[in-house]
Amino acid sequence: MEPSDIEALFTRGDGQFVFARWGRPIAPVVFGVEEATLKVVKGALEAVTALAGHKMAETDMELGSNMMVFFFSEWAELLDVPGMDRLVPDLGPLVEKLTDVDANQYRFFRFDESGAIKACFVFLRMDEHLTAVPAETLALSQVVQSYVLWSDEAFKDRSPLAVVGEKTILRPDVAGLIRAAYDPVLPSAATDSSHALRLYARMQAGAGVVQ
Repeated sequence: MEPSDIEALFTRGDGQFVFARWGRPIAPVVFGVEEATLKVVKGALEAVTALAGHKMAETDMELGSNMMVFFFSEWAELLDVPGMDRLVPDLGPLVEKLTDVDANQYRFFRFDESGAIKACFVFLRMDEHLTAVPAETLALSQVVQSYVLWSDEAFKDRSPLAVVGEKTILRPDVAGLIRAAYDPVLPSAATDSSHALRLYARMQAGAGVVQ
């Protein structure tokens, strides 16, 4: 992965470079699934957390749970969830928009004063496409896309995952980038594209490459 590739993954459709990682331990909660799927989601979270060298917690002191994952059948169901309109602004228009475009997933982030991620809400409408995806693949994909603030253009042409034999894994280059993103010497948020060069340097150092 070259610096230009890294920059592209954090450059939004409007041309703005925006990078952010979690600035606090992740305290997750999952709604709408059975115990077996819950274990799969938490397993994916634990794996990516270990990769990043980050932390998980039972609760967040400010929010209680700061990562919420919702599985449901129709977007309109969100309007009936108590307090959802306080978590996600303009919920009504958002639900209408997502319904109109027939979306099956949406992620909403909140940030602290430094720009770091402090909360993430993941919404998955289990249509025929998502239902056909193995639980382990779906969980890993969602966790990876929630662990860093990627561009809205990232992974449109190529998944962050790869299939090796019969197993789905995180692409090594994406894994290396997530590990670099959580290097403590780097800031938790950045809006200058030069940050891509710093991420590249940390990836090279992590891979043992001497330049």
